[in-house]
Amino acid sequence: MQDIAILFEDNHLLGVVKPVNIPTQADASGDEDLLNLLKEDLRQRYAKPGNVYLGLVHRLDRPVGGAMIFAKTSKAASRLSDAVRTRKLEKTYLAVVRGKPAHIEGRLKDTLLKDERTNTVSIVPTGTMGGKEAILDFKVVGYDAEQNLSLIRVKLLTGRSHQIRVQLSGIGCPLYGDQKYGAGLNKPGEQLALWSVYVGFPHPVSKTPVDLISLPPRVFPWLLWEERICRQAAEDSVAGGNE
Repeated sequence: MQDIAILFEDNHLLGVVKPVNIPTQADASGDEDLLNLLKEDLRQRYAKPGNVYLGLVHRLDRPVGGAMIFAKTSKAASRLSDAVRTRKLEKTYLAVVRGKPAHIEGRLKDTLLKDERTNTVSIVPTGTMGGKEAILDFKVVGYDAEQNLSLIRVKLLTGRSHQIRVQLSGIGCPLYGDQKYGAGLNKPGEQLALWSVYVGFPHPVSKTPVDLISLPPRVFPWLLWEERICRQAAEDSVAGGNE
């Protein structure tokens, strides 16, 4: 089993760092997935007989890594799902994009439509049948002129499939390494530069704040910026700095 870092654990919750290039849950690829790996880990660590319950509350795309929270009880899963619906579960990402947005910070509101056949998402006119509203706030926290790459903090206000990738590509700044929504600028083999740096929510039982922070790995293109910049972006999310 992969070495999966644990950020938080109690009787109700399990917070971990999702490795890149592993599915969140089982898919058509048949590859090892995070949910089943964690279930097996819990079964072994606590010598549990039979099946282990672990509730999937939110997802990360296969190439994306970083902080994730899982529920160890059905009660916690239900309450966390409510927190997602009421936007009390906050999610902040760091992304490296090609170029530089026209504005240092702002809010993007689009209608997204998913094509299940091709597993691609596109921006469509408001009112399009099947389209879903997608909202995110962004702020440029770093720029490397030599590489023409920007480091952007993104706070998701909705949780649509491929949302960050599609919306940032929509303003002319596709993610570094994104073959699906930035194929003209990215080369095969480049790792998608999107990382879940912060997940925060009230504990489903105690109601005390739970803040999970995970910093991106010190590899290109993340290492173009000092680690403290990435850490500050995550900590500002805890303080509500992305509001």
